[in-house]
Amino acid sequence: MKGIGLACGALLALNVALLLVRRPPTEGAGLGRGRVGLVFDVGGRGDKSFNDAAWRGVERAHRELGIEFETVEPGDGADRESGLRQLAAAGFDLVIGVGFIFSDDMYAIAQAYPRTHFACVDYAKFGPSGFVVPPPNMAALKFKEEQGAFLVGALAALVSQSHTLGFVGGMDIPLIHKFEMGFSAGAQTVCPACRVLVGYAGTTSEAFKNPSKGKELALAQYADSADVIFHASGSTGLGVFEAARKVGRYAIGVDADQWDEAPGRVLTSMTKQVDVAVFDTIKSTLEGKFAGGVQVWGLDRGGVDYVYDNHNRPLISDAVRARIEALRAEIVAGRIAVPWERPR
Repeated sequence: MKGIGLACGALLALNVALLLVRRPPTEGAGLGRGRVGLVFDVGGRGDKSFNDAAWRGVERAHRELGIEFETVEPGDGADRESGLRQLAAAGFDLVIGVGFIFSDDMYAIAQAYPRTHFACVDYAKFGPSGFVVPPPNMAALKFKEEQGAFLVGALAALVSQSHTLGFVGGMDIPLIHKFEMGFSAGAQTVCPACRVLVGYAGTTSEAFKNPSKGKELALAQYADSADVIFHASGSTGLGVFEAARKVGRYAIGVDADQWDEAPGRVLTSMTKQVDVAVFDTIKSTLEGKFAGGVQVWGLDRGGVDYVYDNHNRPLISDAVRARIEALRAEIVAGRIAVPWERPR
């Protein structure tokens, strides 16, 4: 029995070592300023979007605050729950889950480890009575995606020649509906005659990593006269960019600046400052100011935005830019209420 116990212990240690990956050799050397664990969403690091934004926030905290950190790239649901639990059991000061898909697991684990701080990006746990508020040792980092989507929807409509736009979503869920509703509202605010074609890649998390489906949906929308398509679909959006390059029309990126995916064909990207939210949460934890509960990031806090730089400036006239900035001011002032859910 003793030999079996030792063997099991060795296998458990090996499992932890294999699961916790990508630790830079110099991170936090000798600083002892806090330990942070990060578990990536579907697609993992290198998605050039949502996960990479979270990674930048942790990297910045390493550079500026001297934290030590570990990251986990789960392969399936069991790995995801195991990754969260092992980081919590290892005594990390803050454990971060990147994506709504962590909501149920993190809620349960946060209750099991009340002395550990947790943060879930896009937390979305619902019960029979509606939204479930996270426990006090857990921060729900949420964003007003609809506000950023509104701006890129208006931008797309103002540059469209066909008055037909497209939206390609990943998983058909309320979170992605926020992008769809904001995009449509922005387009129709500046162009009531514009129509928005809508397509989703699926109803499971696999819908966020299916570029071939993204390309199929985009090509169908381009064939139906769309000249600008906005995607909110993770790596599925890589197929949208491929379609844009093929037909010579425009696409709009999401979460991060995605110009490099199709230079000259990316009109703009709706950015979601996950890196800022992650960094600020780490900083507040180290300062002893961790705040549990729901925290919301919109245009007023710089949580969402759109890209306008030297790359895409030639695609956007000064008049269009001025109109978009005027709309931003109206939203921040509360004079425009952007819809965030589908009508029931």
